[in-house]
Amino acid sequence: MVNWFWRKGARIEAPRLRQRNSGTATKVDLAELTPDTTSFLGRAAYLQLTLFENLSRAVATAPTTEAKATISQAASLSLAKHHGLTAEIVRLGMTPAEVMEPNRVAIDRFQRMTQGSDWYETVASCYVTAGFLDDFFLRLSAGLPAETAKHVAAVYESPSGEKLLGAELLSAIAANPRLSSRLAMWGRRLVGDTMLVARSALVSSDNRDSDEARIEPVFTELIASHTRRMDALGLTA
Repeated sequence: MVNWFWRKGARIEAPRLRQRNSGTATKVDLAELTPDTTSFLGRAAYLQLTLFENLSRAVATAPTTEAKATISQAASLSLAKHHGLTAEIVRLGMTPAEVMEPNRVAIDRFQRMTQGSDWYETVASCYVTAGFLDDFFLRLSAGLPAETAKHVAAVYESPSGEKLLGAELLSAIAANPRLSSRLAMWGRRLVGDTMLVARSALVSSDNRDSDEARIEPVFTELIASHTRRMDALGLTA
């Protein structure tokens, strides 16, 4: 695969997989790359809060009452994940706002880059970024202390709004097939920016070559999952 971990400053396109495997992939262990507990929880909790904010904006601008109701359900599920992560922060004797604050500038920048130009792109952003990052942080949580890892895994394995968002996007594409190509292109841009956010959460060494060799299989699997999400919408990843 191309060296897409170490580019700075520019957006990147997601690498294309040579083939799609419909079987169950072997999960790659990210435990050795997991940051300290405080850093992990602060970043993960702030990302969920940002997703909730994005979904709340989508509720406000939804084109129909039905869409408002559906997106609000997805927003509540994201907020529940945020509350689950902040509950773990509190359990460990820390203050959620203080733990999340170091991540605010970088994640707010990510939010601005991926918010979309209209309601359809906003919903697609939530669908793509939430699915990718939930998968990523679930795997990364394996390297946390045992009790925290158990609590965090339970948060990420709880119900998400992915199917709700997917249904809204499918309905929108059916009503206006011209959205298909635009949202497919938007999805390709989103996954590049999302990979960079995920990559920044990892603990790395000074040896970029060895780090990339360890990380590449993980991101290959995450991209395969992203491809399946896009396939579910009839879009090319």
